[in-house]
Amino acid sequence: MVGERYRLVERLGFGGMGTVWRAHDEVVDRDVAVKEPRVPEHMTDAQRQTAYLRMQREARAAARIDHPSVVTVHDVVVEDDRPWIVMELVRGRSLAEVLAEGTVPAREAARIGLAVLGALVAAHEAGVLHRDVKPANILLGRHGRVVLTDFGIAHVEGEEPLTETGAFIGSPEYIAPERVLGQRPGPESDLWSLGVVLYQAVEGVSPFRRQATPSTFQAVLLAELPPPREAGPLAGPILGVLRKESSARTTAARFGDELRSVLDPPRVPSQAGGTAVATAVGGIGAAGAVVGAGSVGGGGAVGPSAAGRAIRALRRSRRAQTVTAVVVAAAVAGAVIAIVYPFGGGLPKGWKSYQERGVDATVAVPGDYVRSIADKKVTYTDPHGVFTVTLYKKQGEKDSAAGVANANLQWYKGGGQIKYSDTVQDADGRVVEATQQGQTAARLEVHYTDLTVDAHTAARELELDVVSGDGDLYTLDVVMPAAATQSAQGQRIFDQVKKHLTIHTL
Repeated sequence: MVGERYRLVERLGFGGMGTVWRAHDEVVDRDVAVKEPRVPEHMTDAQRQTAYLRMQREARAAARIDHPSVVTVHDVVVEDDRPWIVMELVRGRSLAEVLAEGTVPAREAARIGLAVLGALVAAHEAGVLHRDVKPANILLGRHGRVVLTDFGIAHVEGEEPLTETGAFIGSPEYIAPERVLGQRPGPESDLWSLGVVLYQAVEGVSPFRRQATPSTFQAVLLAELPPPREAGPLAGPILGVLRKESSARTTAARFGDELRSVLDPPRVPSQAGGTAVATAVGGIGAAGAVVGAGSVGGGGAVGPSAAGRAIRALRRSRRAQTVTAVVVAAAVAGAVIAIVYPFGGGLPKGWKSYQERGVDATVAVPGDYVRSIADKKVTYTDPHGVFTVTLYKKQGEKDSAAGVANANLQWYKGGGQIKYSDTVQDADGRVVEATQQGQTAARLEVHYTDLTVDAHTAARELELDVVSGDGDLYTLDVVMPAAATQSAQGQRIFDQVKKHLTIHTL
């Protein structure tokens, strides 16, 4: 009997620092779960007290979170100077037990992920970082309930940190890179851990697990994530939260939208002859963007040039990347021909070439990019939402290509104002000479912090400006994260798009 009311019935499980019992509350006649502190004998008295204090903090952390997917704490009982946590009894199995028998379908993983995400958002709003999201701490209860448990190493905002020992650092294969580096974690660290859990749930393997802990840490920091092969529509959302740089990860709000899209894909309206076609792209992560004729900057836009307007239009479309339906107005483009080169045709493997009559150009991009069009503009978005390629045409440009690029650079350095509000900060870049189809052009490279997304991510843009003899300005723009790996990949994309770009009026 614990606390003169909780009778221990059977042991349900145990971990490094505690044993969980099924117990019966003799006062209110109900079954509960009781967590008993289990401290190794070799610990010093100071370490023992730290462990007990941590358990008390665990109870406080869970108790301050109001969410149906967070386990409810009923009581904390001190028995023999040790704190025992009394919680609701969730009848079911842990996700770890389920995964020991195989994988789960993408939609079921999305359902589980959405519930855990809700619990994490509620925790973050309460100032609590979980720091140990893993399958063993996710319970699958009756009636479809999903519960996040074990706030044993959670960090509570405003409380002094406890001394960390090897027993409290969490599970290495689920720890975010910034935690491995000893940096201050944030909510995005919990999202990384959830991303690893979902990857494991659908792929059947933990992507960064290695035989030894140091090797696991090294894999978390340096190893490329193996491309998901079984995730289906869940691949994009997973990849969005498993970016090495925390600032580049998908935000919680956007992640939630993506998981809901996988769980309940948008319906595809039937196609009618000659009318617009709405194509559902559920589950492709941040690839979707709603683009129409009215999305291009026009009246009221602030900026030095048409190229600036094109970039601002692109940025506005990036704000809508949580939308997973791309509306393609076929009538705007006229007859668009997608040319596929089965034997290469000089294009990189898997790329496609499009005859874009709206911008008088032939554009080649990776074949899985999502294409959307508007008046004098075409955008291609990679299915993971990491890279965006845009080609924009504007007639009647009086400045030179170098003048356009330098004016755009100054617009960035001035905060990238749209409707009197800054959209970027800390912008820096350069303009260099370039050529396109033998004609003088200019290339702008700019780095900045993007203020139009919740996470204020570090971004890099590569822009090519060229003006034809008739005064037609063409702006090719590739947006990418500033993180080294994605930046290098984005550079290669830009180089290939530029190499295979044919502007018909030059």
